[in-house]
Amino acid sequence: MKMQIKEFAELTGVSVRTLHYYDEIGLLKPSEVDAQNGYRIYDEKSLERMQEILFYRELDFSLKTIMQILSSPDYDKQQALSRQRQLLIAKKERLEQLIVAIDNVEKGKSFMKNNEYEKLKNKYAEEVKQRWGNTDAYKESESRNTDFSKSAALLDAVFEEFAELNRSSILPDDEAAKVQVERLQQCITDNFYTCTNEILAGLGQMYVADKRFKTNIDKHSEGTAEFVSACIKSYCE
Repeated sequence: MKMQIKEFAELTGVSVRTLHYYDEIGLLKPSEVDAQNGYRIYDEKSLERMQEILFYRELDFSLKTIMQILSSPDYDKQQALSRQRQLLIAKKERLEQLIVAIDNVEKGKSFMKNNEYEKLKNKYAEEVKQRWGNTDAYKESESRNTDFSKSAALLDAVFEEFAELNRSSILPDDEAAKVQVERLQQCITDNFYTCTNEILAGLGQMYVADKRFKTNIDKHSEGTAEFVSACIKSYCE
């Protein structure tokens, strides 16, 4: 059974862009490339390898670790699985805490002690207006009836996922990092204002240039702001 890349993508549920990336890094090479038109061709062995990749991706393994598992007979798969299980348990506990926090916000309770998010919003409201008051994004944000505490909680959850990727040694140009940047962009668009790639790139720079933003993001774990910035830069380029 031979398939062109589009057919293979539809069968496995993986985007063509992702397959190109897997080919580029050597994780999943096509079985052959058509000499006449350059089309990538995949076969049953390709499908078996993709199933293995998808299994490890479902367990949140980094692509680097998956390559080690699939290419090295000396790599300790059992140890890798055990370590990943511990990471998933820790992630599960953090997500459960975030779910409880969001539930509390929906019930009208403060997400943070003393409503720190509202304090943060009020503290920098005038500065934000001075810097971005003339932009369409600011005007759109002001026109929305946003539940700031709930929106900030959702954004916080996105940054926690970035921290988890960073702790798992995911690289900024990894497909998982690109997907997470898309989640960030969508979260901002859904809750604050339309986040274009241009705005996103500017935010990536601000996350490390402005100590207040850097400190707030790094509360998830040291280096998270730098990692987010690098992911955004890679995505936008």
